[in-house]
Amino acid sequence: MDKFDIDNVLQLVELSNELEFEKASALQLKLRWMQKEDESLSPIREHLRLLVRDYENKHWSNIDSITDEQIEINFKAERLVSAENKFISERREILKSKLKAYGLSQSDLAKILGHRANYMSELINGIRPFSKDDIVVIHRLLKIKLDSLISPFVKEDVARHVRTTLETLNKQKVKLSKKDFDFVEI
Repeated sequence: MDKFDIDNVLQLVELSNELEFEKASALQLKLRWMQKEDESLSPIREHLRLLVRDYENKHWSNIDSITDEQIEINFKAERLVSAENKFISERREILKSKLKAYGLSQSDLAKILGHRANYMSELINGIRPFSKDDIVVIHRLLKIKLDSLISPFVKEDVARHVRTTLETLNKQKVKLSKKDFDFVEI
């Protein structure tokens, strides 16, 4: 379960680390303009706003207690969220371009995939994750490369598990460079 899947956000009681803080901040900003089209997103945005405020008050309000390590961790979290948002933005532009080239609208794509229009907007804007079936249909229908549709980022716990397992296996031929998981090391 992804904590920041739009269906799970209201269940969050608090943000537990800098990555969650940055993801919540970014999602809150996306929802700011999306709620104009879909008012049902307003309570989610407001909940995120409160979570972000509480995290800031707890971890960033006392300037004397902020450490260099905390700043570095926050910087890495900002880089990850920025890279994820860049990927989503580039994917959105590719989708829009391909839809236009094929004479399709976003609503047409929603119908093809069996989604309502607002849900399709949430998918395209990275508020919800595309399903595997959605990705395969879009790939085949619009001739978009899979690596332009599937986010290259893995969750922090997955990256940690892979690193730990590779270390215990100690296989010389199977290695990952620091860069392979650069954006998940928080």
